[in-house]
Amino acid sequence: MEEVERRREQPPIARVAAVLSLAFAFMAPAFAADPGLTAVTVTPAPGGGQTYSLSIQILLLMSALTLLPAGLIMMTSFTRIIIVLAILRQALGTAQTPTNQILIGLALFLTFFVMAPVFERIHDSALKPYMEQKLSVQDAAAQAAGPLKTFMLDQTRESDLALFTRLSGRDSEGEGGPESEAASDKAEADSDIPFFTVVPAFVTSELKTAFQIGFLLFIPFLIIDLVVASVLMSMGMMMLSPMMVSLPFKIMLFVLVDGWALIMGTLAASFHV
Repeated sequence: MEEVERRREQPPIARVAAVLSLAFAFMAPAFAADPGLTAVTVTPAPGGGQTYSLSIQILLLMSALTLLPAGLIMMTSFTRIIIVLAILRQALGTAQTPTNQILIGLALFLTFFVMAPVFERIHDSALKPYMEQKLSVQDAAAQAAGPLKTFMLDQTRESDLALFTRLSGRDSEGEGGPESEAASDKAEADSDIPFFTVVPAFVTSELKTAFQIGFLLFIPFLIIDLVVASVLMSMGMMMLSPMMVSLPFKIMLFVLVDGWALIMGTLAASFHV
């Protein structure tokens, strides 16, 4: 009886440890039966390259998905659109209206609309041949980077591109040559620029363009704020906030000129696709 009571009073941790020990003891032969991961293989391709097994391809794909948000922000039209919408909300004076979720959702769908031709070219030249097993993973990635790089180069200022080209240690050749020769060699020179040099140049150019558009958006609303503040000061109403009085007028002006359609149309037309 004393031994039974002692077993009943045994701590739960000891019981769990005993169960786990028995489980590992039964599973040990199963682990020993498979000495290696035969699915993870790298075989030489006929053209001199390498072909990876399906397990490595899935692992690389899952790793690439973690970089998808950064790629969506930095290599598409999303940066310009979201900054302009945020500046517009600040210019209107509506603190959290529209909310961040609405602005991000609107920017995402407008980004997909603007980038649709680029995504179609990526699908036709890279994704579809890869799904039909006509291209390897490396060739499909190279084909997919082509349309995206062309889109970024079309939006990037030459000064920003020259800056990052110089910072990367690649001096532009033939800068002092004739303009006709430079124009004929421009496409070849752009194709020689590394992809990771184009990305920061594109982001810098997008930030500059977004702030220029935001400055133009601020001007009419700033004029309304100045007029309202001057009227309130002339009436001696110093304690009344000009922002509270001017907000209805700014919203009314924005609605009367169909501001959302103008903003969306201008943003979509500002990209060279």
